[in-house]
Amino acid sequence: MYFSRPPLRLAGILIGLALTAASLSFPAAPAVGVGPKAAKPTIVLVHGSFADSSGWSKVIERLQRHGYTALAVANPLRGLASDAAYLDSFIDGIEGPVVLVGHSYGGAVITETAPDPDVKALVYVSAFLPEEGETAFGIAGRFPGSQITPETIRTVTLPSGGDDVYLRAETFGKVFGPGVPASVLRLLAATQRPILYTALTEPATAGPAWKRLPSWVVISKTDQAIPAAAQRFMTVRAGARAVEVDASHSAFLTRPGVVADVIEKAAR
Repeated sequence: MYFSRPPLRLAGILIGLALTAASLSFPAAPAVGVGPKAAKPTIVLVHGSFADSSGWSKVIERLQRHGYTALAVANPLRGLASDAAYLDSFIDGIEGPVVLVGHSYGGAVITETAPDPDVKALVYVSAFLPEEGETAFGIAGRFPGSQITPETIRTVTLPSGGDDVYLRAETFGKVFGPGVPASVLRLLAATQRPILYTALTEPATAGPAWKRLPSWVVISKTDQAIPAAAQRFMTVRAGARAVEVDASHSAFLTRPGVVADVIEKAAR
């Protein structure tokens, strides 16, 4: 079969149309299910007295597996206002949203922290949620059951004249860690960090952070340091969401899965 070539004029028209079509740009179809994801908050964990930041290790492992950045602060334990100021400085170096988690006295520290638009939520684990004017010792002593007494602590007088407070090794397990293996308790007692006595008697001065931020609480039902009744009282007063666990003051060691789950709820 024979086809004749198109006239030159028709060929020119066809080539021109092809070039015009090639030069046209059409908007790309939108990608389905693709878009910027909101950054997960950084979890900042604050330990309390008679402990250090390594106590959060099991909780941190779980948070990291779920894609969170978790940072455990070396709480100075030198005074409520100064410890809170240190925490504020630590937070200033973090980009993006933050969830603060405090254990025991660390709860008082996150309560005292200055307003920061990046802090989105608070989580208290067997912790203090003080109101302005309250002290850690004052709250614990208001309800029966605390085993932090002159018989269970020892003090070390500092050159400055203040006193550092430790739990006695022979009573550490009774106060801090029922439910923790004896071998672990011996290590915790030997490596505990002391708190300045005046930090436990220093009144909260800032308007409590739980009045302006959503808060979650893990209440330890068999706590021998901060009675469960005290934890419930503070939780109700703060209007916080609560989870009660069968655990002692060391819930972050014995129930790390529960603690991590509550933190993740606060982070969503």
